[in-house]
This record gives sequence, structure tokens and C-alpha cells, in this order.
Amino acid sequence: MLDRIRASLQSLAPAEQRVGKLVLSDPRIFANLPVSELAERAHVSKPTVVRFCRSMGYDGLSDFKLKLAGSVSEGVPFIHRSVDADDKTGDVLVKVIDNAVAAFLKYRNDASTFAIERAAQALAATYQTGRRIEFYGVGNSGIVAQDAQHKFFRLGVNTVAYSDGHMQVMGATMLGPGDCIVVISNSGRTRDLMDACDIARKNGATAIVITATGSPLASAGHIHLAADHPEGYDRYSPMVSRLLHLVIIDVLATTVALRIGGARLQPLLREMKNNLRNKRYA
Repeated sequence: MLDRIRASLQSLAPAEQRVGKLVLSDPRIFANLPVSELAERAHVSKPTVVRFCRSMGYDGLSDFKLKLAGSVSEGVPFIHRSVDADDKTGDVLVKVIDNAVAAFLKYRNDASTFAIERAAQALAATYQTGRRIEFYGVGNSGIVAQDAQHKFFRLGVNTVAYSDGHMQVMGATMLGPGDCIVVISNSGRTRDLMDACDIARKNGATAIVITATGSPLASAGHIHLAADHPEGYDRYSPMVSRLLHLVIIDVLATTVALRIGGARLQPLLREMKNNLRNKRYA
């Protein structure tokens, strides 16, 4: 909920922005103060406070404060950080989707195009020389690595994905200059991934890491693509962070595809589609 407010702030009227900033400054106090004091602190009228709540998609101030109190609390462990134990199905639907949308908007505004450009250049250069691109991840991140391998495989890239720690270490050992490794991790603290990244770097491969800022893995690669979302990896199952990883992979795959060029890719993709037609019912 707070991420959604941050992402929407610039699109609001100036008076409503002041209410939004008041929420973000101390959500717990906002949830407990009466409308008159909220209006006074934000230097707006009482109807403006209610209008802000409705602009955020809630029925009014009471509904907004109820959801805010739940969002500020720890939520339900291992399910979703903004979901409360007594939420109805409709509440869960809104919260999960809103949380994802707010995270995407925040990433769009915060992402380093310079880092993405460097990563795309490294991946495209590896493709041009026919060298290997390997994707590593464990757990949920291992599934993202498989998705990445599938997307780049369709582009004609020589690529594999490993989610097993032993395979990652062996794969990294066989990499060399001109090869590229993409390591994906929510926590950025998985020992197997750190070991594989270190081995690949020592062998001369380019290491791209998709992980949280400030984590050990973030500084272990040549290129860091930040995937930051306040989802405690010790207490919550990675939902939005996983979606952020998938979006970053989509951005990389699209950027690399543009570098490869349509003249080379279009015939390949067209033939692939034709060959797959027999796999479907008419």
C-alpha cells in the first residue's frame, strides 16, 4: 500500500500530495488520528483528506485507515507482506495486484538504464561470438533462471540454466573469457550462488547479478541490476520480488533481441512457430 502511494504521488493534485506525504512520513500515526487533525497537519481541508483516500482506490477515510493499519503491520508470514489474516478474497485480490503494480512503477522510475545497457551489451557480445550464457538461481529464483534460459534460447543463444548448486559450480568452472553468467537471487546471500559467481569471475567470464542492493551478491558481479522490494526473505515467500526478476529478464531479452536485429531473428522465430503448429489441436 505504501509503495502504491509513493508510485502515485506525482500524479495527484498538490493538496492530495501533501496528504500522501503525511501518510508516508508516519503511517501508524496517520491510521490513528481523526480527520480534523490529519487535515491540520497536511495543511488541507477535511474533504481533501477523504478525496485523497478515494484517489488511492478506497471507499473513504475509514476504509483507507483500516487497510493502512493492516499494511503497516507485519502481515501474514510466508504468504504476502500486506495481506491480513482476516482479509476477504476481494481484499487479497486488490492487495496482491496493487502491490505488484506499485513495485513495477517504482522499478520503472528507479531502474538504472546504464546498468541495463551494460548488461545488454555483454549479453549481445556473448551471442555474437557464439560463447555461452548461463543462468543460475535456486528456489524461486531457479524458476526465474529457467524462464530466462527459455527466452534467450528462442533467440538462438547458446544458453543453459542451473538451479542445483553442484551443477552451478561445475558450469562456472567451465566458463571462460567471452562467456556470461547471470545470477538471480532475492536475498543475495545464497552461498552456492556466491561461490559460482566467484568461480566464473576468476575464469574471466562476465558476471551479471540480479539481486537486492546492499547484499553480498550485489558487489560480487561485474554488473548489478538492482531488484529492490521490501519483502523480507526470511519471513515472506518472494512474490513481488520474483515478478521483478521476471520483468528484468524480459527487459534484457527484448533489448538483446533488438541488438541482434529483426533481419536475423524474424526468419528463425517464424520457422519455430511453423514447426510448433503441429503440437497444437486445431
